[in-house]
Amino acid sequence: MTAAHDVAVIGGGVIGCAIARRFTLDGAQVVLLEKAADILDGASKGNSAILHTGFDAPPGSLEARCIAEGYAEYLAIHARLGLPLIRAGALVIAWTEAEEALLPALMDQARANGVDDVEPLGAAATRALEPALAPGVRASFRVPREYLIDPWSAPLAYLLQAVANGAVVRRGCAVTGGAHDGTAWQLATTTGPVRARLVINAAGNHGDTLDRLLLGEQHFTIRPRKGQFVVYDKPAAALAGHILLPVPNAVTKGIVVCRTAWGNLLVGPTAEDQDDRDTATLVPATLQALQRRGEEILPALAGHEVTAIYAGLRPATEFKDYQIRAHRGGSYITVGGIRSTGLSSALGTARHVAALAALGTTARPAPVWPGVPNISEAAPRDWQCAGHGGIVCQCEMVTQREVRAALDGPLGARSLAGLKRRTRVTMGRCQGFYCTAALARLTEGRFDLAMAEAPDGR
Repeated sequence: MTAAHDVAVIGGGVIGCAIARRFTLDGAQVVLLEKAADILDGASKGNSAILHTGFDAPPGSLEARCIAEGYAEYLAIHARLGLPLIRAGALVIAWTEAEEALLPALMDQARANGVDDVEPLGAAATRALEPALAPGVRASFRVPREYLIDPWSAPLAYLLQAVANGAVVRRGCAVTGGAHDGTAWQLATTTGPVRARLVINAAGNHGDTLDRLLLGEQHFTIRPRKGQFVVYDKPAAALAGHILLPVPNAVTKGIVVCRTAWGNLLVGPTAEDQDDRDTATLVPATLQALQRRGEEILPALAGHEVTAIYAGLRPATEFKDYQIRAHRGGSYITVGGIRSTGLSSALGTARHVAALAALGTTARPAPVWPGVPNISEAAPRDWQCAGHGGIVCQCEMVTQREVRAALDGPLGARSLAGLKRRTRVTMGRCQGFYCTAALARLTEGRFDLAMAEAPDGR
C-alpha cells in the first residue's frame, strides 16, 4: 500500500498551485500531479497578466467572490513572496453612442461588487489621462485599483511555498484512472499509484474529461476559448499608462491594450471557441486584425514593431459562473470553468475549496516563506548585480546566474517553456535567435526533452 496523502491536486496551473499552497498551509499533506513536463503548461501559460478587482464580474457570483478574496490576498502576500505589483488603473472606454449608454450600468455593477471608487470621465478627461488615444473616444470610467503582475512567477511562488512546507510535486505524471475504496482514493498514474483522502480536479481544459474518468459523470462540458495576443516592443509601452479596456459583451471582455510587467505592450485577447483542448494555433489574419484594432485605439502603434505573438486556451463551459462542487461525500472536488479571471481569483478560489473540503487539519504555526527572483521591470534585476556570470539573453537581460538558479531547486525548470516562464529567456525581440546555442549548453541533460528535439519551445 502506498503512503497516503491528505490531498491530491490534479493540475499544475495557477489554480492547482494556489490550492496546493492553501491546503499545505492549512496543515494537510499534499501531492500535486501535473501531466506535462513542467507546471503552467496548459491554460495558465497564456493570459493578460492583470490583477483584476472583479469590477465586471456577475454580482453575487462565486467568480466575483473568489476574485475579491484572491485580489485581497495577493495584495497581502505579494511582497513576502517577492512578487511584483505595478499600479496602472484601468479605463473602460466607450467608442460609440451605444457603448457610452452602457457605462452607467457597468459602474453600478462595479459598485455592487465592492469596487466603489470607479470614476466617470468625459471624452476630454479621458484623453487628458491617455493622450495617445484615438480622437473618437466618447467617454470612459476609471477603475484605479487594477494592477499589472507577473502571471508566471505568482503560481510558481505559490507552489514553491507549498513545497517548502512539505508538499510533493510530481511532474510528467498523468492520471490514468482511479477509484475510492470507502476510505481514500487510489489513483493510477504514469509515475505510479497515489493514495489520498481527497482528490481535487484542477485540470483546466481537461476538467470535464477527468471527472468522467474518475467519477463516471460530468456536470459541465469544456469547449476551450482561444485568445490570441500581439506583443509590441518595449518603446510602445510609453503609449499607455492605464489598462485600456473595451465595453464588454456577453461572450468576452474584449480586446485589451496594456503594458506588461516586463515593459512591453500587448493587444488581445481574441475569443474563439474551438474543440482542440491542447493546441492554440496562431492565425496570421487574426493577428493582423488585432494589430489593426490596436492601432485604432492607439494610432501611434503603427510606428512600433511587434516582437512576439502568442495564444492561450481558457476552459470555457456552457455556464457563466465557476463550476466548483464536491462529490462522493466530499472526497472529491471539481474546480472547473475558471476562465480568464483565474490568475486574479486563484488565491480566493483556493480558500473557497479549502472551506468546502473542511478537512479539519491544523494550520502550520510558522510556515516558510520562500521568495521568487524578480523578472519584472518593477524592481532591480539580476543583471544589475555583481557576479551574475554574464548575460545569456541580451533582449531580456537574463543572466547566466538566473538560468542556473531556475534549473536548480525543488521546482527546477524541466523544459525550455518552463525556463522561459521562470526567466523570460528567448522571449525578447530576437525570440532566441542569438541565445539558443548558449542555452543549449547550459541546459544539456536538464530537460525531459532536449531543446533540439522539443517542438514549439517545449
